Amino acid sequence: MADRPAGWRPTGAYVRAVGVGAALLLGAVLLRRPDLVVLAAPLLVGAGLALAARPAAGPSVRLSVPAQALLEGGRATVTAIVDAPDGLDVAGVVLAVPLWLEPVTGPVPPAAAVAVPAGVGPVPVDFSLRTLRWGRRQVGPAVLQATAAYGLLAWPPVSSTSMATATWPLRADFGAGDLVPRAEGLVGGHPSRRPGEGSDVAGVRPFVVGDRLRRVNWRVTSRTGTLHVTSTYADRDTEVLLVLDSRQDLGRSPDSSLDIGVRAAAAVAEHYLRAGDRVGLVDLGQRYRVVPALAGRRHLVRLLDVLLDARAADDRAGLALTAGELAGGVIAPSSDALVVVLSPLATDAALRTVAGLAQAGRSVVVVDTVPPTLRPDPRGEFTGLAFRLWRLRRDADLHRLVELGVPVVRWQGPGSLDVVLRDARRAARAPRAVR
Repeated sequence: MADRPAGWRPTGAYVRAVGVGAALLLGAVLLRRPDLVVLAAPLLVGAGLALAARPAAGPSVRLSVPAQALLEGGRATVTAIVDAPDGLDVAGVVLAVPLWLEPVTGPVPPAAAVAVPAGVGPVPVDFSLRTLRWGRRQVGPAVLQATAAYGLLAWPPVSSTSMATATWPLRADFGAGDLVPRAEGLVGGHPSRRPGEGSDVAGVRPFVVGDRLRRVNWRVTSRTGTLHVTSTYADRDTEVLLVLDSRQDLGRSPDSSLDIGVRAAAAVAEHYLRAGDRVGLVDLGQRYRVVPALAGRRHLVRLLDVLLDARAADDRAGLALTAGELAGGVIAPSSDALVVVLSPLATDAALRTVAGLAQAGRSVVVVDTVPPTLRPDPRGEFTGLAFRLWRLRRDADLHRLVELGVPVVRWQGPGSLDVVLRDARRAARAPRAVR
């Protein structure tokens, strides 16, 4: 069946007014009662005025969403813009909202009604929403139901197009008080043992040709009678590779293992990028979601944009990166890179990935993203026993990783990696046997 053309249509009130008015007028003629004409006149005159005041053009509605990305737990205002050149008596707007996006107040889905005066222009209808979880969402459509001519005429429902919004993961305040295991480069925020331009004092030595005059230590010079300069250590940067294991998601959103991993990756990336380091990202669940290590504020936006596409799906096994590809230098060509693996470590593939990186001589730190409140869905009388056995086996696997020299730490926000980074730095500076 073909759709009926859009246009102003009579409402139930219009039909009742015309029907009752015509019946009263017919009764007045048949019964010869003039008083019935008095009762029918307002109804019929009102219906006639409604037709005379019928708007020429129909209404339209469109959505406007914030251009910038939102943060988890934050609020945003989504505006439905109603346009009716000839005005509307009542414009009712109902906004469709996706999962993890809810109205701050009012019903679900959010709805509002406004009057649109003629000749005023578009009228905005604001909806205050709260975002509960990171990710990309489609907001809308907004459905407009409009009435005019004193509520006697209605326009068929009009829908707007959906609009895309992005919610970045909430980056907890994270700070790593210790140094990175190995620093490289000549410019950065980490002190090294190489002499150069920096902020850490290495000592005082006699002046040699090529030293800058601003380095002259006048106190020692006046005491000894010969020129002395203050030497410093060079400030160096490092490369941090974040390895997010999205091949499996344990728990329930918004506090599942993938949620914890994404938030932790965002926090660690922001910390090291602010320190001037270079940060890269690898999503083990997607072969082609690799972000090379770069620095700068713009790079943080790129990393967060890639994290929004992290999804757990078992049918992507063919696209997953292998441990050999990751540890073989395809992803992280720098051998001095600090590799931070964020994984629930619940599969043999994840354990092989971490073990391969450690055996390749990389500085690896594992962040355990299993939620502390993880509980299985009851499926039988042995569900609890099977879960305890799984936890025991997983603890044994984590102990084997520790024996390989891979520190494993549970993500707890600020300071989570201080102890393991200190141990990793000591291991990186320890002498190694050369064969």
